[in-house]
Amino acid sequence: MRKLRVGILFGGRSGEHEVSLMSALSVVNAIDREKFDITLIGITKEGRWVVAEDPVRALASGTVEEGVPVLLSHDPSRSQEVQLIPVEPAGYLSRQLSQPLDVVFPVLHGPYGEDGTVQGLLDLAGIPYVGAGVMASAVGMDKEFMKIAFAHRGLPIVRYAVFPRSRWDREPEAVMEEVESSFDYPVFVKPANLGSSVGISKVRNREELRAGLQEAAAYDRKVLVEEGLEDIHEVECSVLGNEEPEASEVGEIVPCNEFYDYRAKYIDDRSELIIPARLPEGVRNEVKELALEAFRAIDCAGMARVDFFVTRGDHEIYVNEINTIPGFTRISMYPKLWEASGLSYSDLITRLIELALERHRDRLRSRISYTPRDS
Repeated sequence: MRKLRVGILFGGRSGEHEVSLMSALSVVNAIDREKFDITLIGITKEGRWVVAEDPVRALASGTVEEGVPVLLSHDPSRSQEVQLIPVEPAGYLSRQLSQPLDVVFPVLHGPYGEDGTVQGLLDLAGIPYVGAGVMASAVGMDKEFMKIAFAHRGLPIVRYAVFPRSRWDREPEAVMEEVESSFDYPVFVKPANLGSSVGISKVRNREELRAGLQEAAAYDRKVLVEEGLEDIHEVECSVLGNEEPEASEVGEIVPCNEFYDYRAKYIDDRSELIIPARLPEGVRNEVKELALEAFRAIDCAGMARVDFFVTRGDHEIYVNEINTIPGFTRISMYPKLWEASGLSYSDLITRLIELALERHRDRLRSRISYTPRDS
């Protein structure tokens, strides 16, 4: 059998652009080259799609700039023959780009990649792709609607409030008064549509609240304020599958900073990842069940990492959020948890591609023409 051609999509118009490049580089280094040929497709911060002469070097550089601009053919009649079309003469890439892709692996984090926009484009083109579909991606990205879905399923979540950026711009004092009347300090302030701890602040007083709201509003049109739990375990569980998902072992994060912020995740490299989490087995099993329920609550597919807070002592569990394209860097919990559960990084990537093709085959079963039955 011929190798499957996999298009790895990275970069994007997001505050998590740099994290995407780190994740994509790890995927490139781990993917089974005996089974897959890869084409690396970068998306610049301006939204241009490019294929670079040396994509691995481009990934390592931390930015997507140079390369042959390409367009994705959106002709769904050529299912599983995905064509990248050079915008200008491609030279040395002409032969590579003339060969169709079989599946796309979006290694994108944040808006314009993890939020259903790219997934919608791939659906229109009839292209198999790794991960959640449009609806699950959009709900998983928007923390407000994610929490609404979780609450509807009866999942335990912390108290929260959401403020439009337009209201913060008009009446900042009123917003801060509302926060202070509803919550005790500390609280967490976040952009509603972003991940990787970009734009997140833990605030303990009004001055810090003002700065945190201003910071979060710089990244999204909605700002989320959450109750700040103290003395907790921060734990995560990876989920893999489509209709019958499986949960990994549960891992615990001991951040090197006050909380698991961007520096603790990607820069300082001093946070401790403990697998399995330092919790009783019964509590870990409950976390696994809740991870599967969160996955089903948004109709997720392929993969997700579900993050939790567990209070010390009484072990009350709260679902924090679900990440439909979790980090894939060398220090990321998603692959580490599956490795601890017996599935290697390389085999995990293979399984994700198999799940993408399985879901696409199921999608093709749906009729697109209707003939009424005789009454």
